[in-house]
Amino acid sequence: MIVKTAQGEVRGSVAGGIARFLGVPYAAAPYGDDRFAPPRPHDPWYGVREATRMGPTPPQVPYAGGLENILPSVIIDGEEILNLNIWAPAEGTGHPVMVWLPGGALTRGSNALATYDGHAFARDGVVLVSVNYRLGAEGFSVLDDAPANLGVADQVAALRWVRDNIAAFGGAPDRVTVAGQSAGGGAVASLLAHPSAKELFSQAVIQSGPVGPGPAGRARRITDLMARDLGIPATREAFARVSPEDLLACQTRMVGRSQGFGVVPGDEPVPSDPGAALLTGAGADIPVMMGHTSEEYRLWLAPTGKLEKITWLHLLAARLRFKVPRKEVAALRRARPGAGSGELLGELTTDLLLRRPMRALADARGARTWMYEFAWRSPVHDLGAAHAVELNYVFDTLGTPEAEAICGADRPQELADLMHGAWVRFVREGEPGWPAWDEGRPVMVFDSPGGGVLRPSDSP
Repeated sequence: MIVKTAQGEVRGSVAGGIARFLGVPYAAAPYGDDRFAPPRPHDPWYGVREATRMGPTPPQVPYAGGLENILPSVIIDGEEILNLNIWAPAEGTGHPVMVWLPGGALTRGSNALATYDGHAFARDGVVLVSVNYRLGAEGFSVLDDAPANLGVADQVAALRWVRDNIAAFGGAPDRVTVAGQSAGGGAVASLLAHPSAKELFSQAVIQSGPVGPGPAGRARRITDLMARDLGIPATREAFARVSPEDLLACQTRMVGRSQGFGVVPGDEPVPSDPGAALLTGAGADIPVMMGHTSEEYRLWLAPTGKLEKITWLHLLAARLRFKVPRKEVAALRRARPGAGSGELLGELTTDLLLRRPMRALADARGARTWMYEFAWRSPVHDLGAAHAVELNYVFDTLGTPEAEAICGADRPQELADLMHGAWVRFVREGEPGWPAWDEGRPVMVFDSPGGGVLRPSDSP
């Protein structure tokens, strides 16, 4: 199957009524003169470009410390990392579109992961587009003479490419939902706060992504650490002289000494603090579905063995740092009898970083907002309802080895049918199938068995 884009023709494959176009470039390779520069359109090509294999992935290192057993990495060499994959119904036009931004703490992740296969979305009448963008130092360094937030600029460029080209693949450019999980969810929040958001997409899904104001100076801190480690100034010219491999190695050394990468408010494409902008009305007219898992923290604490190493002193330090009243921790202890300090600290962290900011945003937005919580507990490595466990249910990719690695052998297909169906319904119809946020604060809880819509008044 051959489709004509603004840059040239691409050849995909068709099987079972679904067309796949893989590794399609949406911008020029960000290397050479384009390194640490805003994305620019890809040069036109002549003839037909093959789009039947995954494209290169952003530079990254695989997870370690136990996480590699449940979070796979796909690394494909090459410079044209600014590419996207498309799954679409082989017939028809005007299909709604979902653009997926992968997560991975802005240092890992790609559209080549089997978890993000868009077959089920295309089967159900949705064009699924998954996007690669610059990660780590290449995409989120804060340099004295270069634009910040280049990874976000890549995402904007991808959304503009979708707007201009997706009709050729059977998609509706005016029915685009942008969605992402973890760092990808935080990216969706940043895009939602962008002044031109409505020109790029009509709906948004934020999965386990930060929506509150980020720590001041976070992104600049790791850039300065890397510059000192390399013995160079924090400038575009100096960083561009370092090979991508050496820069990645330095980044890996420094990540443990900082809070990691983040966005920097102030200039395009993040003109203001996204969290503050959203709370004061930015993107309020765009329908949003957002939520998190019940036990986000267990991904980082259970498989790594850290859960049992956290003591009451760690919990006390966190309570004092974040100015949490003692009575709140006492109430948490009563609600979770027998829980250790690690579990209590994890619950407190989930509450402070995700649950409260999301519900505060939902309160500020009012209508046209839907909240969910994923509560199904994976038995693998004592993960429970950890961060990222919901992904294979959203994409209905439970049959992959990646799904078994994180969800175990007895993963309930009926939960995937329910959750994937809600995402499809939201993309296609503008509502996921449960009540929108109001004074009753309804939350759809995904679980098996059990689940359903809960409100605070339902609690015993």
